[in-house]
Amino acid sequence: QVQLVESGGGLVQAGGSLRLSCAVTGRFFSINDMGWYSQAPGKQRELVAAITSGGLTNYADSVKGRFTISRDNAKNTVYLQMNSLKPEDTAVYYCNTKARGSAFTTALNYWGQGTQVTVSS
Repeated sequence: QVQLVESGGGLVQAGGSLRLSCAVTGRFFSINDMGWYSQAPGKQRELVAAITSGGLTNYADSVKGRFTISRDNAKNTVYLQMNSLKPEDTAVYYCNTKARGSAFTTALNYWGQGTQVTVSS
């Protein structure tokens, strides 16, 4: 069973920084793309940043230049460094990955439990 364990959320003032971490645990054959999504109250979950197994990254326009996604393949962990935070960044942040249970199965989608990020003005 694959599990994603998130940490690093919290309350910060505008202009501050936070670093989110997400470790993939359990039994799996391989991990493909990893990413972070955010969901503000009353809004749909949306992509914040994603990174391929080879290190290619993709960011939402709203966070370009402020957030940096990275991964440590040896630790099966993805990070989101969030700088220059704004009140509109307030949301629950979810880690996401696609993992294969074996070499003969297709990749399945997995989500973390979510971590709250609150940015005060």
